[in-house]
Formats: sequence, structure tokens, C-alpha cells
Amino acid sequence: MTILVVGGTGTVGSRLVPELLHRKASVRILARNPGKYQHMDSNIEWVQGDLEVPDSLGKAFEQVDAVFLLTGMAKTETSQGIAAVEAACQAGVPKIVFLSTPMTAQMLHIPHIKSKIGIEKAIQQSGMAYTILRPNNFFQNDYWFRDAILRYGVYPQPLGSVGLHRVDVGDIAHAAANALLLDGYDGKTYPLNGPESLTGEAIAEIYSRHAGAKVRYVGDNLDEWYQQAVTMMPEWLAQDYRVMYECFQKYGCLGTEHDFARQKELLQRDPRSFDAFAAESVAQWTDGWNGTRHINV
Repeated sequence: MTILVVGGTGTVGSRLVPELLHRKASVRILARNPGKYQHMDSNIEWVQGDLEVPDSLGKAFEQVDAVFLLTGMAKTETSQGIAAVEAACQAGVPKIVFLSTPMTAQMLHIPHIKSKIGIEKAIQQSGMAYTILRPNNFFQNDYWFRDAILRYGVYPQPLGSVGLHRVDVGDIAHAAANALLLDGYDGKTYPLNGPESLTGEAIAEIYSRHAGAKVRYVGDNLDEWYQQAVTMMPEWLAQDYRVMYECFQKYGCLGTEHDFARQKELLQRDPRSFDAFAAESVAQWTDGWNGTRHINV
């Protein structure tokens, strides 16, 4: 079985590809610059293409059994995703699995979530078999905060105090592989959540325990967060994230009992705990790390 992975070099794709290879699938990855990656694994077929240039996509979608579609945050995200769906239809691809986001009523105004609505509709109207995945906030987003946690003893992601059922990317990859390779998931949408509700304070406490030093949650002030964010990313992207974090702080992002029952049907195992993720991450981050800890009073 040949799977085309769109988004194969990112956080999710880099976990999905080895999962597919482990299960004896043939993997093709769409990339703007395949030469940058071709040396990495001879078992992967790399094909040049750019979702911003629909005419470049045809070859990548030919003679594949299924497509995994992940669209990155961009002003043109909807048109990029629809271009991929149209290329899959033109190539006669029988199945597509799309990585979307939670779609609660409170979240539909968030720009990058709104962008995915049009892609979902295009998929549902395409005539292809499809599965839509809606994962919660990733554990692995915390990789961005390693230095803040270890060097300064703070957890800055502004998740608030309502709670999120954050999820491990390994579980997302496992669920995606099941949807791509196994029968029984066509025409369905699945939430993907971690097992426990996590607030900013709870996350800081977990990191404190594994780091052996106090980590404080400092994320509730979104004005301060935004002022720092615009120094590290485009203003439109910082604003998109701000709207999302405002929603998290007001409503959280929590799975329901029905969500967890649906998820188990696809994941076929219990989701990984954040505690296990944090323990592994801190151990990896501190292995040979010589950074100086700045004490916050």
C-alpha cells in the first residue's frame, strides 16, 4: 500500500512516516525541496510539489492508495488544502485522511480553525473515502518552551485554568496510520485527546516534579504574551494564536465521554499521559545540558 504524506517533515508527519514504514507501507512525501531530505531515508520516495502551486501537485498524487493531508498555518491554508483535495480527486486517489482541529462552537472564530472548515467540506464532497482527525493541543508544542522551563523555571504557554485534554503526537500518528491502513473508519470524524485535563498550573507542577526545581506558570497575561510573540513570528500569526489562547482561557478544550469512546474505536489503545511525556522530555532535555538556571523569586 502506497501512502502520500503531505506534511511529512513536521511534528506529526515525522512521527507518522516511521509508523507507516513499520507497518510495511510504502511512503511518498510531498516536499517543496525534496533534495533537502532525500539523504535521510532510502525507504521514502520524495516528490517535489507545493500546495501554493496546484499545477505542481499532479505527479505526487498519482498511483497512491491513500493521502494523509496536513495543512500548516498560513493565510492561504484553505486554498492550499482544497488544492490538495482536488489533486487527489483528479488522480483517482481512493482515500484521504485529514488532520483538522477541534471544532467546538466556541472555537469556530479562531482563524486557523476557521481555515480548516472549507477543507473538511471539500473532502466530504469529494467522493473519496475519508477520515477526519481532530486532535487537541499537542504535548510536543512544549518543545518550544524547553529553555523557559529549564533555564528560567517558567511555563509560558497561556493555556489558562479551565483545562485542555492535550494529546501526544505519537497517539495522533498511531490513529492516523490506523485510519490510513485499516478498514472501518471511512466517512467518520474522530476527536483525539489525552487522558487528563491539564491547566497551565498543573503542567508547571508536573514539570517541577520531573525537573527537580520549581517551575511557575506565567501565561495568563495575554497582552504580555502577545508583545513577546510578535518579536518571534509574523503579526498575523501571533494574533491567530492570541485568539486561540483567549478561547482556551475562557472555555478550555475538553473532551467528552462520547469523544473518548469514539477515540478508542480508532486509537485502539489508551492515550499516553502528559506525565510520561514530561518525564521523557525533561530527561532528554537535561542529558548533557549545561545551561545555567536563573532563579525566579
